[in-house]
Amino acid sequence: MDLMKGKKGIIFGVSNTHGIAYAIAQQLFNAGADIAFTYAGETMEKRVRPLAESMNAKLIMNCDVTKEDEVAAVFKECERIYGKLDFVVHAVAFANREDLQGRFIDTSRAGWDLALGVSAYSLISLCKHAEPILNEGASVFALTYLGSEYVVANYNVMGVAKAALESSMRYLAADLGKKGVRVNCISAGAVKTLAASGISGFGKMLKAAVAKSPLQRNVALEDVGKAGLYLASDLSSGTTGQILYVDCGCHAVYASLEEMDLITKSMEA
Repeated sequence: MDLMKGKKGIIFGVSNTHGIAYAIAQQLFNAGADIAFTYAGETMEKRVRPLAESMNAKLIMNCDVTKEDEVAAVFKECERIYGKLDFVVHAVAFANREDLQGRFIDTSRAGWDLALGVSAYSLISLCKHAEPILNEGASVFALTYLGSEYVVANYNVMGVAKAALESSMRYLAADLGKKGVRVNCISAGAVKTLAASGISGFGKMLKAAVAKSPLQRNVALEDVGKAGLYLASDLSSGTTGQILYVDCGCHAVYASLEEMDLITKSMEA
């Protein structure tokens, strides 16, 4: 498939072969895209560089998205190597473990600033520095989760960060739309990744998602990867300012009969 032949872009946030960012990169690469990769620090470089090299990356560069000078340097190098870009993928998020447990009311100011800075403001930073080298018709998209709209146990401050990310996406879509650039989000359902394993009780979330889902299964990494391919490609030429849900329909259902049965049984136990 040559859907992305001749298209050039960059992905922030690939860290291993079991993550959503990698699944998206795979789909883009298989469709013919030329992809640049970033990593944060020496430890992550050891993981990311082999993955990037397997996809013939021309640019593999360190970037802490909270540092404006490093973000600027990455896009300066992108301009030198690629000239213009056709897509930017934001797959970066972080919060302190202690802020993903217990009561949300106990979130520290430092924890709040860290989560919102890494997970939400970074999208604004990427767009600001990418804007001069984005082709007309280019696509920018970020990864979010339903915890932005509903209370999800042990998601806490990350839910607020994702809500900020989604709102930022809409304002950025308005700003960049004047140049023909699209900005969207993918809201992936509960999917087995190394990042998700850090959420307490994630196994229960997976079981609940199956009970709730109209498709009666958990979303797969390949599902999300293909959605990323859609947003990065010209197939989504009329789509911007949107949240694309890839969660087997969980977002659309309050509670399935199966889920209500589980809740009832747990209350009776």
